Amino acid sequence: MNDKFAIETQDLTKNYGKVTVVDHLNFHVKENEVFGLLGPNGAGKTTTILMLLGLTEPASGIVRVLGYNPNREPLKVKRITGYLPESVGFYEDLTACENLEFIADLNKLSRAETKSRIDQVLEMVGLTEQKNVATKKFSRGMRQRLGIADVLIKEPKLVILDEPTSGLDPAGINQLLDIIAGLPKMGCTVMLSSHQLYQVQRVCHSIGILVKGRMVIQGPIDSLGRETVGGGRYTIEVETAAPSAALVDVIKSLKGVLNVDASGNNMSITTDTDLRGDIAKIVVQSNIPLVQIKVKEFSLDDVYMKYFKESQD
Repeated sequence: MNDKFAIETQDLTKNYGKVTVVDHLNFHVKENEVFGLLGPNGAGKTTTILMLLGLTEPASGIVRVLGYNPNREPLKVKRITGYLPESVGFYEDLTACENLEFIADLNKLSRAETKSRIDQVLEMVGLTEQKNVATKKFSRGMRQRLGIADVLIKEPKLVILDEPTSGLDPAGINQLLDIIAGLPKMGCTVMLSSHQLYQVQRVCHSIGILVKGRMVIQGPIDSLGRETVGGGRYTIEVETAAPSAALVDVIKSLKGVLNVDASGNNMSITTDTDLRGDIAKIVVQSNIPLVQIKVKEFSLDDVYMKYFKESQD
């Protein structure tokens, strides 16, 4: 196991009776990144989270959370890990501040630490003005933000969030995503489980797709599309003001160019490496105005649907 990872598993397996829910799962999450755990319903995401937290025991395999074994050292894992489930529960008649004081007391924080941390986390999630309001009066978005404050009160090294934006309006979603995106700057690793792909693409550095209890692909979002959907190749899109057949022929002859599709003012060029610089130079030397040149980016939807469809076959 590698202690440079916040989370690492080897052949992690969980059975419920004769049903294998998590099947020899291998994945890792780097420290101080936001990692997106994706997969359809029944893929094993929640069971995986429960094993990471030491709340259910694996049938076999190894799991490490910041160097600790959650089953043998559950208290050590709980001290440095915060978990926000999809449905957040609070003592309804207590204020936001009182709910956080209760959590601080459970984590054995001193009175001085408690006050300063509560002020800090409430400011971070934008609830300072509502600190003395009973949580039964909170909207769904306010409760979710208070949930983030709840998990941050003990200054965790790892935060696990399960569908944190569920039921929020667009403004609430944006507020919560901004908070999540800023957590690595505080030395906090985040694992985000969500069905909302555009949200994952906005805040996550890397993702893993879980299908039928197995991790079918994992890696940085910016390279997965090219590797999985584009077959490891680059698609360079070029727009010129005055295209010509001669220009297309010159580009086709460039080493590393596999194919050129030309239509009107646009060319779609398939290459085995990023040849934007070479292609731009050719266009300029041809005295043809270059309007724009870019590498086609595949969305997370492209990657996810490829593996989701394959899982249904």
